[in-house]
Amino acid sequence: MVSPLAELFLYEADRAQHIAQIIRPALEAGENVLCDRFFDSTTAYQAFGRGLPISLVEELNFQATGGIVPDLTFLFETPIEEGLRRARGRSRGDRLEEEGLAFHERVWAGFTELSQKMPRRFRLMPAGTIREVHVSVLEAVTKEFEWVGNSSRAKTQP
Repeated sequence: MVSPLAELFLYEADRAQHIAQIIRPALEAGENVLCDRFFDSTTAYQAFGRGLPISLVEELNFQATGGIVPDLTFLFETPIEEGLRRARGRSRGDRLEEEGLAFHERVWAGFTELSQKMPRRFRLMPAGTIREVHVSVLEAVTKEFEWVGNSSRAKTQP
């Protein structure tokens, strides 16, 4: 079992490397960057879910990102049980997905609190079909950034 503090350090080390290798160079080249998860997830999972001090998590987030903050964060309002079912697919899931419902309720409460603290950055995305959510995300990105690019030309990184 990985301790909560070690888990936090692992996520922050990975993020620092990802910032240095992928995100900062892309931003400096004038590209838009879309991340599946970023430091809000670390705050929700490690501070709210694992119970680490939020001030510690926020400081390490800042250090790992060099102060890079998202312009826009989507929070998908999928019921917890449904989100876990989707994430687990046919397997038991990873270490976080294996956690019980109480853990995921704390994580969701954390995301909710963060979205209330930063309402200009967060966009709540209601549950829907994959197509409905896709359209909602594209509409929000287009409106926020006046983006009219061709999404099929987007570069992806694992």
